[in-house]
Amino acid sequence: MATQQPSFEDSLSKLETIVSKMESDDLKLEDSLKLFEEGMKLTKECNQRLNEIEKKVKQLLKTAKTKDSAGDEE
Repeated sequence: MATQQPSFEDSLSKLETIVSKMESDDLKLEDSLKLFEEGMKLTKECNQRLNEIEKKVKQLLKTAKTKDSAGDEE
């Protein structure tokens, strides 16, 4: 069974938390590296989700434009 991917907002919030922790200067090098790796993974996931949404919006706009053009011909 596939696990459900966290929402974009949840991932972005977690990424912001990671950035705050890394900026605090209270981390050991190993901990910083782990957070950096997690942050890079979250960044990739957020970018992929944004790209998916952008494609969907473009398709919706294209569909709406096509419907409007068809309505103009009537």
